[in-house]
Amino acid sequence: MMKKTTKFMLSMVATAIALSGATAFAAEQEDGIKLGGAVRVNYAYRDYDKANKDKGGDFYFDMAAIKFDGKQGDWGLSAEYRFTSGTNYIKYGYGFYDINPDWQLQVGINKVPFGNRDFISNSYWFGIPYYLGFEDDHDTGIKAVYDKNGWHTDLAFYKSAEYGPSENKRYSTDIYTGTINGTEYANEETNQFNVRQTYTAEHEGGQTTIGGSVQYGQIYNSNLQENGDRYAVALHLDSTYKGWNLQLQAMQYEYDDKEHENTIGVSVVSWQYEIASKGQSYSANIAKTFATDWGSVKCYNDFGLMTPDVSDNNFDNSMQNVTGCAISAGPTYTMVDFVMGKNMTFSTANNDHVGLPEMGDSWDKRVNINFGYYF
Repeated sequence: MMKKTTKFMLSMVATAIALSGATAFAAEQEDGIKLGGAVRVNYAYRDYDKANKDKGGDFYFDMAAIKFDGKQGDWGLSAEYRFTSGTNYIKYGYGFYDINPDWQLQVGINKVPFGNRDFISNSYWFGIPYYLGFEDDHDTGIKAVYDKNGWHTDLAFYKSAEYGPSENKRYSTDIYTGTINGTEYANEETNQFNVRQTYTAEHEGGQTTIGGSVQYGQIYNSNLQENGDRYAVALHLDSTYKGWNLQLQAMQYEYDDKEHENTIGVSVVSWQYEIASKGQSYSANIAKTFATDWGSVKCYNDFGLMTPDVSDNNFDNSMQNVTGCAISAGPTYTMVDFVMGKNMTFSTANNDHVGLPEMGDSWDKRVNINFGYYF
């Protein structure tokens, strides 16, 4: 467990500012290439890890990133690449064309339009949908984006994930080919379609965005040499009012693995684990941002619940709660999180999965502090 957690610490970062892959046509952009990036370090204290507790926690290099954004007339480029102590990988990289002021076309590794338009989380730790493959995912394909008068439409087709199915060194969660806990998986994702529609209404003190997302794709099994299906649907809300923010999301998903009835293997940030092949995920997050003379402080509580919906009644719910604050000051961004996990990968000692039978019956706890400098 120590090895997996260390890899995670060195690879993962949730940035609600600066390094998000937002569409480049949301604001006017001057011609030319802009270079940016970040360097981050991470402190972790795990109450369920004796060695970590005896040392008073661990403090490590997290990652460095380099980001390119450029535009020449109606054509442009957006890309981000990340480096950790053990590996490196692309987060996104795509070319875009502004068809007109309302429509943009993106080709390459771009953000999959599913769920809340930004994140369904506030913390460094992301929400449960990230670990299922449905938050801040980036795949290889083509996406058309429409934005006008509060209406926002995303239409996308993805031929494949950003890397091959046997690769676990990746930023976002994808289907995995390989052996996990003695079970062999031979799947890869292909031929995926996404549609997301949202509407943003301005009101006194803020705005509210409501919407729905649909995803459908295939799973190719190299052992059987045949395709299965997969789908996901979600309803989501993101509302702000005088510094307060409320995020709600409910989703259902299913992966049809032709070899395994109840589980499927996935990988992310140099690790692989199993999830229930069918289930629901619910997210409820609240945050309050305070302006200061030197920047801002956002305090939040993110709660996630995953309920498996498979034929094996021994499968259990997974839960995660993150309470924390994000501190923005000049070029720095620091996230201080208290993480509680139950039957949840990366945040528990003995349950390296999502939605499978639980070992034990308790909440594990950890403190995580991530400091980043952006340029």
